[in-house]
Amino acid sequence: MSQEVRTLKLKDLVLWTENPRDPIDKDAKDQDVVNRAIDGQHSKWTLSKLAFEMGDYYDFSELPTVVFHGKRPIVYDGNRRIILGKLKHGYVKHDHFDISNLPNFPSEIPCNVCSEKIALKNVLRKHGESGSWQPLERDMFLHKFMHQEKSIFLVLDENTGLISTHNHLNQRYVKDEIFTNENLNALGFEIKGNKLFSVFSDKEATSILADLSKKVEDKQITTRNNRGKVFDVLDKKHQQLIDESKENEATPAKIDFRKDKKGKKGKAKQKLTKRRLKNDELLFGAKLYLISGDVNELYRGIDDLYGYYLNDKDKLSSSFPGLIRMALRLLCEMAAKEEDLRIDEYVKKYFANAKKELNTDEKTTLSNQNVSDATIVQLLHTGAHNYKSSNNIAQTIAISIILGEMIKITHGKAE
Repeated sequence: MSQEVRTLKLKDLVLWTENPRDPIDKDAKDQDVVNRAIDGQHSKWTLSKLAFEMGDYYDFSELPTVVFHGKRPIVYDGNRRIILGKLKHGYVKHDHFDISNLPNFPSEIPCNVCSEKIALKNVLRKHGESGSWQPLERDMFLHKFMHQEKSIFLVLDENTGLISTHNHLNQRYVKDEIFTNENLNALGFEIKGNKLFSVFSDKEATSILADLSKKVEDKQITTRNNRGKVFDVLDKKHQQLIDESKENEATPAKIDFRKDKKGKKGKAKQKLTKRRLKNDELLFGAKLYLISGDVNELYRGIDDLYGYYLNDKDKLSSSFPGLIRMALRLLCEMAAKEEDLRIDEYVKKYFANAKKELNTDEKTTLSNQNVSDATIVQLLHTGAHNYKSSNNIAQTIAISIILGEMIKITHGKAE
């Protein structure tokens, strides 16, 4: 069989547990996949964003790709749409997901039913070749389903968990320009037979990789800054260690950054993603992953500006936070312009759906700082004029949280 369009019952469709977006145990049930999609890393699934983009009804021109495994119709492409449909009809449930604004879904849906070989090719073309997958997910898919050799990027992560636990490393330029064979060798690492070797102790090797990860996160090495200078951006102590260890024999490395996620580092990250209003918290509540363009470049500049403020706020004028508020206004204006909207129109269109993405603590933060759909435009304009009230950093962070969610709707990376 090649391909044919068949109408299948929504309740019979089975969610793909090996979806490269977020694979789960192959024996997991639909409810397990839904729980993971909503409770886990929602930036990978963006179900609320998809529901908003779909509008009032399900579009029959977008066919899910389905492969029958025996009598079970597995959804290889279109899992997010099917999840929304199953939530709408009550075939799966979740207490923390608002289904009141979901599009109308039919109980039977036309599907592209095909062989697994064709389904995998279609999935790769739609996601792997278009750039909607992150590099690590694409490399996993190519190895597992297309039987290609493991990439250096994938081998490094399988041996360390470095990339899968640090999303800022899961970028194309990091794969192509930082974690290359040549660079790894220059740093004292080597890939042999899908294993990672190093000339250091495991503690030293972990410290060097963590340092490099931090330099990428802080944008000390990018396609524009220190490009290709992987060794040069490292701390001096690590440069010295690498120079002194060149003659050491390489041995299998036992490094696991996944353990850090369960220890102190993991707890610190959890605090960050809860977006509690603290001075050492990221602006926008968390890192944003946006499509390339002017909005993304300005966002990154504001993020850097806030980092500068955190590092040197004791030396800076009390008026400095006003600059950040002014920058937020410019960011909102730029995002609105790219949607052919004014700022007030942009807020009216996206505020409500953005607020649905916030948890109870975040909504309380907005309320405490008087940030609402009725006040945010004026608060942004106030910042543009640098009035004294715009120096309120707590209110600025609250504005950034909801603004970040709106920008994720309009400029977030496609999944």
